[in-house]
Amino acid sequence: MDLDRPSVTENLVRIAIEAGEKILAIYNQDFDVQTKNDASPVTEADVAAEKVILSGLKDLTPDIPVLAEESVAAGHSPDLSGGVFWLVDPLDGTKEFIHKRGEFTVNIALVEQGKPTMGVIHVPAKNTTYYASGPGDAWRKDQDGTLSRLSVRPAPAEGLTVVASRSHRTPETDDYIANFKVADLISAGSSLKLCLVAEGAADLYPRLGRTMEWDIGAGQAILEAAGGTVETLDGAPLAYGKEGHDNPFFVAKGNI
Repeated sequence: MDLDRPSVTENLVRIAIEAGEKILAIYNQDFDVQTKNDASPVTEADVAAEKVILSGLKDLTPDIPVLAEESVAAGHSPDLSGGVFWLVDPLDGTKEFIHKRGEFTVNIALVEQGKPTMGVIHVPAKNTTYYASGPGDAWRKDQDGTLSRLSVRPAPAEGLTVVASRSHRTPETDDYIANFKVADLISAGSSLKLCLVAEGAADLYPRLGRTMEWDIGAGQAILEAAGGTVETLDGAPLAYGKEGHDNPFFVAKGNI
């Protein structure tokens, strides 16, 4: 698709930060928690952040449809038959948000013909943003404005650092991890797990549990731009635009 990708990415970062500011305003006060039809929690922060993102994307690329978590939950699914669409999780890690743990993120990805090609993950509580506009072009911007290029690391000889879900770890995940020489195991929330692999702080993130496309798309774009992979257990690429938008089990890897 003919996009000025650096310019679009810069605008995605701006939109994600604006959504993060809305989230923090609610995070720092009392808020109500509701339960969606799939039994997952949702707060006013999810809804407020998604509103900011949808407005920003409409101004930025009015012709590209947006698949957004809370809109889908409300029964609004766009036509994705053109193969190009935005994928939005306005607040990934709602459980971390509710429990005031800070490990929640804003996620925006561009999907082209089943593959996430650009992505932004903003961490409001740390004012840190990870983003990628294509292969070899993945970055982290810290609170003080410092920019660091993201790159996966070679697997350490002493063993892998494995990152697993804080809130959704399964016995199947533990069985998978047992196949590797592991030096350290980190628990983390939200799409931060993919960012840890992308920046070389971890080597492996297996997810043998339920996820949705919007949970993973931005992180996959960033990790793959940093030299990593996200694949199903049989080695196939994790694809997007699937009916129902549920993901199969997958494994995110650095250079191993």
